[in-house]
Amino acid sequence: MIVTKNLKNAKSKEPSILTLGTFDGVHKGHEKIIKRLINESKKSNLKSLILTFFPHPRNVINSNSEVKSISTLEEKTEIFSKLGVQELIIQDFDKSFSNIRAEEFIELLVNNLNLKKIIVGYNHKFGKNRSADINSLKNYGSKYSFEVIEIEAFEIEDIKISSTKIRNSIESGEIHKCNSFLGYNFNIKGKVVKGKSIGKAIGFPTANIVLDEDYKIIPKNGVYLIKSIIENEKLYGMMNIGFNPTFGINKKTTEVNFFNYDKDLYGIILKVELIKFIRDEIKFSDVKELQYQLKSDRENCIDYINSTYNN
Repeated sequence: MIVTKNLKNAKSKEPSILTLGTFDGVHKGHEKIIKRLINESKKSNLKSLILTFFPHPRNVINSNSEVKSISTLEEKTEIFSKLGVQELIIQDFDKSFSNIRAEEFIELLVNNLNLKKIIVGYNHKFGKNRSADINSLKNYGSKYSFEVIEIEAFEIEDIKISSTKIRNSIESGEIHKCNSFLGYNFNIKGKVVKGKSIGKAIGFPTANIVLDEDYKIIPKNGVYLIKSIIENEKLYGMMNIGFNPTFGINKKTTEVNFFNYDKDLYGIILKVELIKFIRDEIKFSDVKELQYQLKSDRENCIDYINSTYNN
């Protein structure tokens, strides 16, 4: 898949079919639209294009509220590529771009992308202040000679998924619900760095992760059952997100304890898939009470793995 930064650099000689949006999380609803794009592309012999925006448009239009992203640009790019998209255009979304008039935007698409078809949802809005809708788009289609394929309400709403619902489920620790919406396990990724070795001292050595992108949403504090692939080996473990209140640490950390694995992970980039929320973060009265709880957490995780994956 070709990745192009900004519409001005996208010059397609081949006639194309396009869909566009933020696609945060690339969830099941998004996947349905993208598969339709790929099918139409093959059927009509058109180049399949996705236009997405970064940063999240809501963060630019309304600077008083910050929307954390479900997926990073790298993650979205990987999913688009796996789905078979031929070219991804990542448009810098700034104040200037947000002020482009609807017809000016359409002219950019037609002139730069050799646009023949565009696929959008029934409620698609575009242009300055989101002033243009699906009917406007169809009028522009007639004027500029491209076909508008509208994804009807029933085709999307039967799934009842939205990026907002997914963000809410992540922030509330409802990881199982989040994963069912996404169609894959929500994950975080970062570099393993040296910590204070507290986990190792109490019999639960941890990999301390510094997360890659600060614009990505982080789940609520607590303990999670997780999975990683390290050197082609599938490993399960438990992860704590929080402040280690038992030890009075003020800095928020993300720490992973893998079951039956004790190799040195310092310096590697670790991807962690979240499977299940286990419990909230707790301040214990002493280290022994914490150790007892961690053993119980581990047993709960292993029981879940055995009952879910080994039957």
